[in-house]
Amino acid sequence: MDVLKSLAEAEPVPYWLTDPARPEPEPALVGPVTCDLAVVGGGYSGLWTALMAKERDPSLDVVVLEADRIGGAASGRNGGFCSASLTHGLGNGLERWPGEIAALERLGRDNLDGIERTLARYGIDAEFERTGELDVATAPWQLDDLAELAEAARGLGQDMTLLDAEQVRAEVDSPTYVGGLWDKDGTAMLHPAKLAWGLAEACRSLGVRIHERTPVRSLTDRSGRFGLVTPYGRVSAAKVALGTGVFPPLLKRLRHYLVPVYDYALMTEPLSAEQLASIGWRHRQGLADSANQFHYYRLTADNRILWGGYDAVYHYGNGIRAELERRPATFATLARHFFQTFPQLEGLRFTHAWGGVIDTCSRFCAFFGTAHRGRLAYAAGYTGLGVGATRFGAAVMLDLLSGEDTERTRLQMVRNKPIPFPPEPLRYAGIQLTRRSIARADRDRGRRDLWLRTLDRLGLGFDS
Repeated sequence: MDVLKSLAEAEPVPYWLTDPARPEPEPALVGPVTCDLAVVGGGYSGLWTALMAKERDPSLDVVVLEADRIGGAASGRNGGFCSASLTHGLGNGLERWPGEIAALERLGRDNLDGIERTLARYGIDAEFERTGELDVATAPWQLDDLAELAEAARGLGQDMTLLDAEQVRAEVDSPTYVGGLWDKDGTAMLHPAKLAWGLAEACRSLGVRIHERTPVRSLTDRSGRFGLVTPYGRVSAAKVALGTGVFPPLLKRLRHYLVPVYDYALMTEPLSAEQLASIGWRHRQGLADSANQFHYYRLTADNRILWGGYDAVYHYGNGIRAELERRPATFATLARHFFQTFPQLEGLRFTHAWGGVIDTCSRFCAFFGTAHRGRLAYAAGYTGLGVGATRFGAAVMLDLLSGEDTERTRLQMVRNKPIPFPPEPLRYAGIQLTRRSIARADRDRGRRDLWLRTLDRLGLGFDS
C-alpha cells in the first residue's frame, strides 16, 4: 500500500475549526473600557474563568480579550479527550503527590462531573460522550505498567478493567494489541471547538464582554489598576487572569517554566458501516497506546477517526510560527502507523492534517500562581491534557484572586512550581537528547538509559 496516497487530499487545517457551526468573530476592542476582571486568552482556560467568575458573582464586570479567534489555538486543535485527571494521568500524580493523590483524583472526577452539568445547564452541544478511555499495550513490556496502574486505581476505589489480548481486540480490533486497561468513566469524548464556542456563548449570556482579534501588547500596574494595551484600545481592570498558555506571556517569570511543543493530528473521512464493523469499537472509547512516544485516537460523531500524537517537536528558542503547524514528515509517519494499527482500513483517506502548540512544563500538568500582590493570577503548563483540567485551573485562579483559603489552594500541586527549564542552548539540547532517549527506550523494551533515569531522579521523567 502506498500510504502517502491517503494524504493526497488532506487539508492542512484543523478539522474542528472547519465546522460550519463556527460563529462569526466578535469585534475587536476599540477605545478605552473599564472592568472588574480582565481575562487574557479566549481558550478553555480564559472562558472557564470568565464563566465561573460570573456564576460566583453576577455583578462582576468581566472582559475577555482574545488575540485571534475563540478556540483558535490549542482549544480548537486538540483530540477532544476530556479527562478527569488533573495530573496528566494517575501515574504522574502518584509519582509527584502521593500524599494528595486521593484528593486530586476525587477533585478531578468532581470536575468532570461539573463539566457535564455545565454543558447541560447552558445547552452546549459539544458532542459530549462519556465513553471512558482504553489504554492499549502494543508490546509485552507495557503490560506490567498497566497492571501496576490498575492496582493503584483499585487502591483509590476506582474501577479500571485489565484486558488481555483477546479481550482488548474484542473491544477494538488491531493486530498490534497485546492487552489493555479500560477506565470506563474517567474520560469523555467531545468536539473541542464546539466546547469553546459554547462556553463563549454561555459567557455572553451572563453579560461577559468578549473581544476577538484583540492581542494584549503590554500590561502595567499603576495606582491599584491594571492597564492592558491592545492595538485599538485599552482596558483598565482591577484584577487580571492570564489564560494564554505558552504564547509569549505578559508575565516574564512564566518564560522559565514553559516550552511550546508541537503536536500533530490526522482526521480520516467517515468510515462506512463495513469499515467500522471491521474494527468493532462499539463502546466508542478514547484510545491511547502505552509507549513513551504514544498515539491517541478516537471516533467523531460522524465516525471519522482522529489519529494524533507520537511526534512531539520543540523548535529552538521557543519557536512558534504558523508554518510549523504543517510538517509533512510527521503526517507521513502518522499515516504509516495508522495503517499498521488498522490494516483492515486500507484505502481510507485522510481529509485533514494539522498541528498545534502544547504548553509544556517539566511536571506535565498545570501550575499556578499570582503576581502584583495577588491581583493577577495564572494557570499554565497543562501539557496536552487541558480540555478538562482547565476548568479546575480556572477555579484555582478565582480562588487565588479572591484570597480564599480552599481545598484547592491548600494543595501542594497548587502551591508548588515545576522545575524551570534551562536557557538556550541547553534547553534545546536537553529536549532533543530526551526525545532520542525515549525513542530508544521504546525500541529496547522500555529500558530507560542513564539520561532518562537521571531525569526520573530529578522529578523530570518525560514521555511524548
